[in-house]
Amino acid sequence: MTAAARAPQTLAQKLIARACGRAQVAVGEIVSCGVDLAMFHDSSGPRRLQPMLEELGAELWDKSRVVLVMDHYVPERDEDSRRIVRIAREWARDQALPHVYDSQGICHVVVPQHGHIRPGMLCVGGDSHSPTGGAFGAYMFGVGSTEMLGVVVTGQIWLRVPETIRLWWDGALPAGVTAKDMMLSMIGRFGMNGGRYQAVEFCGPAVTALSMQERMTLSNMSAELGAQAGLIAPDATTAAFLAEAGVPAVDTAPWFTDADAAFELHRFDAAALEPQVAAPHSPANAHGVSRDAGTPVDVAYIGACTGAKLDDLRAAAQVLRGRKVAAGVRLIVAPASLHDQDRAREEGVLQALLDAGAELYPTACGACSGYGDPMGDVTVISTTARNFKGRMGSPNARVYLGSPYTVAASALRGCVTDPREVLA
Repeated sequence: MTAAARAPQTLAQKLIARACGRAQVAVGEIVSCGVDLAMFHDSSGPRRLQPMLEELGAELWDKSRVVLVMDHYVPERDEDSRRIVRIAREWARDQALPHVYDSQGICHVVVPQHGHIRPGMLCVGGDSHSPTGGAFGAYMFGVGSTEMLGVVVTGQIWLRVPETIRLWWDGALPAGVTAKDMMLSMIGRFGMNGGRYQAVEFCGPAVTALSMQERMTLSNMSAELGAQAGLIAPDATTAAFLAEAGVPAVDTAPWFTDADAAFELHRFDAAALEPQVAAPHSPANAHGVSRDAGTPVDVAYIGACTGAKLDDLRAAAQVLRGRKVAAGVRLIVAPASLHDQDRAREEGVLQALLDAGAELYPTACGACSGYGDPMGDVTVISTTARNFKGRMGSPNARVYLGSPYTVAASALRGCVTDPREVLA
């Protein structure tokens, strides 16, 4: 089939077509795709996969395409954690896996920082926030352990070619407003099934202007929209990030949605967006910060894959530098990766947070998933992606979600605060 004869394709269709060795695919088709990368962590991986592989007498199809990250149960705080992490470490050693990241940070940040996700790939992850890889122009989505078993044995996975919902952002974000605010506003508008398990694509000048780490936040939280994948067309920003990660020159040119392709379109004005806060107990309870301003908080948590990358730590430091958190408020900072923690230390960002009164926690999933040092009967404002009842520990914890700017400003005043008041 000639290029002229091909039907217009969305970015999602192009990525899936490449993975199944075809020139094009149609929405609704069920196709079998070759997997370029399978990622899982200590919670979702070896402790579940190892017994199933042994029962089948099966082996990994391609160890070079498997990435294992220890991030959920580290550092080990009890016997159950020690057991789970021990299984992961022993299995990684027995399998001689070449790509293992032990206590280096959260998988959704560590894997891209080591150049494993590149434009054009189809990847799966053993975690619901695996759509983070879509920020790099890769089709990446989360799967359960049984489906992951099929992938690591065969290197294949089937999927239904999705419709695409394009979320187009015009204008430019105001100071103190971030990708996290964009995402919370979309979840508040569409709800947690707004993506309807389709592919969502973030686009428009406000998205193009974002750094890679900010784009990763959008793609990551497409899971909260109920989407299978959260895509962003790769460009020079993508190539520069990957070059810093040691990836040779990548070809971003083929990976975009054709102008005349079929998709659902929603438009937003970035310039009109105010900082957002999601009230307990759902990210869909999102609205402008003014609605909850003044609500007292006990803990401000800057952590997780959506809120403690280097860009996030820089934002928090911009608010807190030379200031102190309010009396009686705990400010917890858990950087998303050792790489970002080291960079933050070199730039003086980490010291600014510590001088303001922050407690430095390990680079792991930690309280975001209720591990390690879970939250008790307290009111928390957090940079995490989810605030479901019991998500951060006790079902009595009341968790508000916000951007790093908003969380830092709230720590400063001891209550939910519009960060623009502090930045001004």
